[in-house]
Amino acid sequence: MPTATAAPLVLGIESSCDETGVGIVRGTALLAHEVASSVEEHVRFGGVIPEIAARAHLEALVPTIRRALDTADVTLADLDAIAVTSGPGLAGALMVGVAGAKALATALGTPLYGINHLVAHVGVGMLDGVRPAQWDDLPADLGALLVSGGHTEILRVGRISSEVELLGSTIDDAAGEAYDKVARLIGAGYPGGPVIDRLAAEGDPRAFRFPRGLTAGKFVGSAEEPGPHRHDWSFSGLKTAVSRAVEQFEARGLEVPRADIAASFQEAVADVITAKAVRACREHGLTHLMLGGGVAANSRLRALLADRCRSAGIELTVPPVNLCTDNGAMVAALGARLVRDGVAPSDAWFGADPGQPVEVVSV
Repeated sequence: MPTATAAPLVLGIESSCDETGVGIVRGTALLAHEVASSVEEHVRFGGVIPEIAARAHLEALVPTIRRALDTADVTLADLDAIAVTSGPGLAGALMVGVAGAKALATALGTPLYGINHLVAHVGVGMLDGVRPAQWDDLPADLGALLVSGGHTEILRVGRISSEVELLGSTIDDAAGEAYDKVARLIGAGYPGGPVIDRLAAEGDPRAFRFPRGLTAGKFVGSAEEPGPHRHDWSFSGLKTAVSRAVEQFEARGLEVPRADIAASFQEAVADVITAKAVRACREHGLTHLMLGGGVAANSRLRALLADRCRSAGIELTVPPVNLCTDNGAMVAALGARLVRDGVAPSDAWFGADPGQPVEVVSV
């Protein structure tokens, strides 16, 4: 195992959902970033089918590792450590990555780190070219907003290898999941994020006043006396409101105004996510915010978050879109940081944990 001050060469494996990601980093330098997606296999179902995703990982894992090694111009024997997503995610998909990483680590005698998928999204911010030029390291007052098909969370990050706190999360659907369901309701296709974003550009975001969940009433509270869901989100009511709007048009034999519904839905999602994220940062003294997850590609979310962060004096960092979505580079980056900080490798008997809490950075 390299010393804490060396720049470790780490291979990262990500298989928490429908993308097989393999990344290789040396310290904070990204050498390889390869992704094999099975999204096309899920299109006809309108969502990710866990068994199909797991089988796709089985087929893609070894070829993707080989491509990454070729791109980085290194061999397995050169690796100082291997990192793999141990959770959260789909159980079967996680098991493929964990089993593959364990096999490699055992055969090579290489240290293995089972790490948290959500914290890895923050870890990508340590990479050269992503980390803002003025940062020597991740700032101590850093928040992270993660928005994807499976997760919507706001985190407070102290020392990324050991001090991560969940400030708020969705209590039902994740934002990306709501996008997929609404896209299906209006017959726009899958995955919902890109198609809703395109349709919204042609519609009126004020055509429908859809609800912003958990923004008022006894569950919100105040800065002095916060309620139980002050920094949490809920998208189930929004999804129901869209469904009722569609039903009303269909019942009257009218054409469903898909673009207006898409724009109004997207405005509701972006409004409540950004408002709550900025409020959480202000109330917890966080002056830096990083955006991650697949929904970070959404144009309205990015624009509104940038405006609100600017007004609140919060520095916003948004990695390139291909590093916001699930990928192995973020896993390798966090693994390299764990090595640098002297964190002990994972026990050989760890398993996949679909519900791994964000406070557990490595198992």
